[in-house]
Amino acid sequence: MARKRVLVVDDSVVVRKLVTEVIAADDGLEVCGTAPNGRIALAKVDQLAPDLVTLDVEMPDMNGLEALSALRESHPELPVVMFSTLTDRGARVTLDALMRGANDYVTKPANVGGVSQAIAAVKAELIPKVRALTGADDVRPAPPTRLSPAARARPAASRSGSGRIDLIVVGVSTGGPNVLAEFVPHLPGDLGVPMVIVQHMPPVFTQLLAQRLDARSPLTVAEGSDGAPVQGGQVWIAPGDRHLLVRRDAGGLRLGINIGPPENSCRPSADVLFRSAVEACDGRVLGLVLTGMGQDGLRGSERIVEAGGSVLAQDKASSVVWGMPGAVTQAGLAEEQLPVTGLVDSVVRRVRAGAGRAAAEAAR
Repeated sequence: MARKRVLVVDDSVVVRKLVTEVIAADDGLEVCGTAPNGRIALAKVDQLAPDLVTLDVEMPDMNGLEALSALRESHPELPVVMFSTLTDRGARVTLDALMRGANDYVTKPANVGGVSQAIAAVKAELIPKVRALTGADDVRPAPPTRLSPAARARPAASRSGSGRIDLIVVGVSTGGPNVLAEFVPHLPGDLGVPMVIVQHMPPVFTQLLAQRLDARSPLTVAEGSDGAPVQGGQVWIAPGDRHLLVRRDAGGLRLGINIGPPENSCRPSADVLFRSAVEACDGRVLGLVLTGMGQDGLRGSERIVEAGGSVLAQDKASSVVWGMPGAVTQAGLAEEQLPVTGLVDSVVRRVRAGAGRAAAEAAR
C-alpha cells in the first residue's frame, strides 16, 4: 500500500521539523511538503494533493481558521488536523476550527523536557489520528474479546427499548465536538432525563465545549463537578483528564470525579462512566456510542445490556471514525445504528415511551 501523504503547515521551523520527523518515522506515512502559513498551504494542497493536512492555529499571513475555511470550500473531504496550545485562547480557536469542519486536533507539547520527549508526545497523539483519518490503518474495529453469556442472551434485535430510562450516557471521541453540536441542542428542554457525556478532550477544552453547547441548547449543559446533583434537564460533560462517574445516595444521583488510571488509554473513559451508571440506576440506562477511534465504551455497553438497558450507535456513514461505534455494533450490542438526527429522534422516543410505560404501571 502506498504511503499516505501529509502536508505540514506551521509558522515555526522547529515544529515543522519535529512533526516531519514524527510522520517520516511511520511506515505508512510520508510528508509530501511543508508550509509556513495558510496562503502557501492552499497553493501546495493543489500542487501536491496530500491525503491530510496538519494546520497550525496561529500563523501570520492567513491563520489556521482562515485556511481551514478556504480548504473546506475547495477540498471539503480533505482531512485536517489542527495543532493547538493548551491555553484558553488555543482551546477556543480549536473548538472554532472543529465547528468549521476540522476533523481533529493535537495539542503542542509544552516547552519542558527535551526534544525526545516532545517527539514522543506528538507521536503518541498525532500518528493514530493521521492513520485513522487517512485510512492508513484498516479502521474496522478490532475483534472484541468474548462477550458475557448475559449480554449474548439479549441480541440487539430482540430488545424493545421501551423500559424506563433514568439516565442517558454518551461516549464520543474523534469528531465529537461537531457531532455533539448537532445532537445536544436538538434535544427538547422537557426531555426529563439527565445526560452525562464523556468526550475525549484535555482540560480547558471540555469546559469551553460545555459552555458552547449550553449557549445553543434548551437543556442546561455544564462541565461535571464532584458531588453535583444529577437531575432532569441537565447535560454534564466530563472534565478533561478526569474520570466522571455517577453515584446514588439518599439524595438521588450525584456526580463523582477521580483520577484513576486511564482505561482504553483514555481519561475520561466512557467505560468507567457506563459501569457507574449501571450500578447507580439498576440498569435503567440508555447508552450512546458516537464517532471515535478505538473501543472505549464497548465493555461499558456490554454492562448496560447485561443489566437490561439499551445501547445506540452512530452509523458508519456519519462517523468521522467508526472505531468506537463500530466495535459496539459488531459486538451485537447496538439496537440501532443511526445518523445524528436519527439518534435525536430515537432518544426522545425512547425516553417518552419509557416514561409513559412507567406512569401506566404506577396507575394500576
